[in-house]
Amino acid sequence: MSSYLTYTPINTDVFPDSYVTARERLLCLAELPVYAQIQHKTYPCPGKAPDGEPLVTDTLWLGNENAGKVLVLLAGVHGVEGFVGSAVELDHIGLITSGQLAIPEDTAVLAVHALTPWGYAWLRRCDEDGVDLNRNAVDFSKPLPENPGYEFLMNALFSADQDQRKTAFAEYERQQGRSALEMAISGGQYTDSTEPFYGGTKPAHGRLVTEDLIRQYNLHERDLAVIDLHSGLGPYGYGEIICDHHPASSGVQVAHDWYGDSVTLPALGTSSSVPKTGLMDYVWHDIMNGRSCHVTLEFGTFATDQLFEVLLKDHQLWAQPDNISARLEHSKFMRQHFCPNDEAWKAMVLFRARQVISQALQGLSA
Repeated sequence: MSSYLTYTPINTDVFPDSYVTARERLLCLAELPVYAQIQHKTYPCPGKAPDGEPLVTDTLWLGNENAGKVLVLLAGVHGVEGFVGSAVELDHIGLITSGQLAIPEDTAVLAVHALTPWGYAWLRRCDEDGVDLNRNAVDFSKPLPENPGYEFLMNALFSADQDQRKTAFAEYERQQGRSALEMAISGGQYTDSTEPFYGGTKPAHGRLVTEDLIRQYNLHERDLAVIDLHSGLGPYGYGEIICDHHPASSGVQVAHDWYGDSVTLPALGTSSSVPKTGLMDYVWHDIMNGRSCHVTLEFGTFATDQLFEVLLKDHQLWAQPDNISARLEHSKFMRQHFCPNDEAWKAMVLFRARQVISQALQGLSA
């Protein structure tokens, strides 16, 4: 297989300006007559985009439908992070449909576009019910997970006084440590839908889509390389390969075999991410064989403290139904945090994505 580094120069124009534009471009690629082996599925989502357009999760299967090995690309698990996921998917599907990237005979590519389409369209990280899809993969028939750190910091999280909030966070960090602070805020909470990192009370749209795709394509019977595309955490422009498989699992071994020493593990404290509850990763872990792995490819932007402030402000404004103008103004900061308007940053994202996806395809073919 040819290296991605020999392909045509990177074109940052693949970054869309909206969810609607991203979907239009995706569907244009799906309809190209030069590539016949594309299966397109649609999963309508409740709600509408700001312009009244319907909201849909689209999936494209490229290649042999009986392939024993599948590369899965996931975009928009966190809505506003869909700009990055769309760009990477559009870049790679374009390479495939133009003949610059040949999928091996026993390998297929499954691109899942906008798992949280409402958040993508409205420039929010959550869905229309305030649910963070990446905290939603829990067993709702059992007592919901507890997060004592979140309960302790709840008053500070709700405070409109930024200085008061920062003081409370600093004191908690001094007493409990930085990792404990980040887990308290972002590890997952199941008590308040108006606050960030809320896991919900039932399976959300994106989880239902994922579970249906696993059934429809019998993905539990195939070797899988799942790459979940995210942004907003970690060093600016770098794509960190985060692996949430158990450290002693075959998934971690496969990740190291495919991606090398750049793999980081939240469970071991080597990642920019702390361990979290209810990740969608766990849905994939449950159906994977010993030749498969799931990783998150997280593209860094700005500091974690800024991430928390941007998200907290977003949720505070959406809790004020009459404050529409302030919401619209803040949405610019949401987009800038998760997809900086910087051509160099965009080029770094696409270059790194080509590296990692090339490693995944080569690993599957080994």
